[in-house]
Amino acid sequence: MQPSQPSQPTEREILEKILAPLLEDFIYWFDRASCLLESEKMPFLTEEEQEGMLARLRQAKKEVETAIMLFKATGGQVGVDTKALLPWHKLVAECWDVARRWRELKQTNF
Repeated sequence: MQPSQPSQPTEREILEKILAPLLEDFIYWFDRASCLLESEKMPFLTEEEQEGMLARLRQAKKEVETAIMLFKATGGQVGVDTKALLPWHKLVAECWDVARRWRELKQTNF
């Protein structure tokens, strides 16, 4: 008897295990950064930069929410082009950088 080979996950299973949580993570980080930018004035950003980032976060969140709706409506049969994921990932990295700079600024002021 030959040992059984582990079955390969289907494309749908991969999408459900990787894409769905990734999209939820984008929403989490966009919401978190929006809350920070709406409640605090970032002295290292101009008012225009801060408002611009907020606008980009709102737009990206709408795009991700649309992708989530499509993913759910198709029963996990629709993925997201990496060309769409890359700008969201870059925006999350930008959010992390703003949060890091904010924490550093708060630490030096106490």
